[in-house]
Amino acid sequence: MAIDKAIILAAGASQRLGQPKALVQVGQQTLIEIVAGKLAEAGLELTIVTRGELAPRIREVLPEAHIVVNPAPEQGRTGSIQCGIEAIGSEAVLIAPVDRPGFSQATVELLRASESTTCPVFEGRGGHPIALTAADCERILDAAPDRPLRDLIEPARIEVADPHLHLNIDTPGDIEALGRVATDL
Repeated sequence: MAIDKAIILAAGASQRLGQPKALVQVGQQTLIEIVAGKLAEAGLELTIVTRGELAPRIREVLPEAHIVVNPAPEQGRTGSIQCGIEAIGSEAVLIAPVDRPGFSQATVELLRASESTTCPVFEGRGGHPIALTAADCERILDAAPDRPLRDLIEPARIEVADPHLHLNIDTPGDIEALGRVATDL
């Protein structure tokens, strides 16, 4: 299963954060630029799934990006994954939430080479991005958009050496933590 495409999930409401996660400034870049840059550096073709009101702002930051609008992002993250899969076709793909930037290039390469649906693990805890097989993409397409991904797939787990794998940007304090480790990402 050679993965050559990635879907970046950036359609969340960011209620706890109070601002769109994709557009959070980290030094000279936004969070969407950081995640997109890491995936593009690995040679992946990117699709960004976002909400309608964010699409023009993301387009300003990433003018060449393939952007897909989820018309009902409030229905759940699985619905955003479905929008991305529908846009690229049901093939093996890497799924990367914009608010989980702590993965390394080495992790992306391990996931791209995996033969099954796989998630990275650091110190016993799973993280992102997740590699999906074409069969699991089909299973996701058949699900309700509000069904949690963990109910639909059983990923293999691969241990990685990413100390920031569990960094999750949900609150202003998380942005501060991201700023402290940004040079390590």
